[in-house]
Amino acid sequence: QVQLVESGGGSVQAGGSLRLSCAASGYNSCKHDMSWYRQAPGKEREFVSFIDTDGSTTYADSVKGRFTISQDNAKNTVYLHMNSLKPEDTAMYYCKTDTWGIGCLDTSYWGQGTQVTVSS
Repeated sequence: QVQLVESGGGSVQAGGSLRLSCAASGYNSCKHDMSWYRQAPGKEREFVSFIDTDGSTTYADSVKGRFTISQDNAKNTVYLHMNSLKPEDTAMYYCKTDTWGIGCLDTSYWGQGTQVTVSS
């Protein structure tokens, strides 16, 4: 069973920065990729960023140029570096991992979320 634990959220003023972390455990030998999503009050959960097994990355247009996703494979941890934060970035941020491979479940796991609040 894969478990994800996010951390690093908090309250910042507009223009500030935060770094979110998502530590994963339980992968064993399963292949996996990782993503960040966010959900603001009253809105649907939306995609933020993705990092593939080869290190290639994808970003939502709304965060491109401001957010950077990275990973430390030795620690099974993915990071979301968020710069130039805006009030509209306020949301609960979730990490997600998809697993697959021989002997592995082809499924997705979600973390519990970490709150980011940006004040103007």
